[in-house]
Amino acid sequence: MEARAESKYIRIAPRKVQIVCDLIRGKDVGVAQGLLMQTPKAASEVLIKLLKSAAANAENNHDMDPDSLYVAQVFATGGPILKRGRPRAHGRMFRINKRTSHITLVVKEREA
Repeated sequence: MEARAESKYIRIAPRKVQIVCDLIRGKDVGVAQGLLMQTPKAASEVLIKLLKSAAANAENNHDMDPDSLYVAQVFATGGPILKRGRPRAHGRMFRINKRTSHITLVVKEREA
């Protein structure tokens, strides 16, 4: 049995989110939340909300024990890219890609 939470169209590049995802994969929910609170990355705030949501989904929707939950999967995939421009010499424009992320977090219950 698993519970999941998804967050879409987050305005952080997926490769920056993936660094923080690697920190919490496989950890207990309490340990993962403590790690995220001490991590000075922009993606950690989003992942804290997502972790709390997935834990609440597990407890309320699937009747899982909140003390035995762990992060089974967490990954970030690329969302749509916002294309912006920066003016350059001779009337040209350089493109700036503002990347977005779709983040998925899955929690499962540890067997005793």
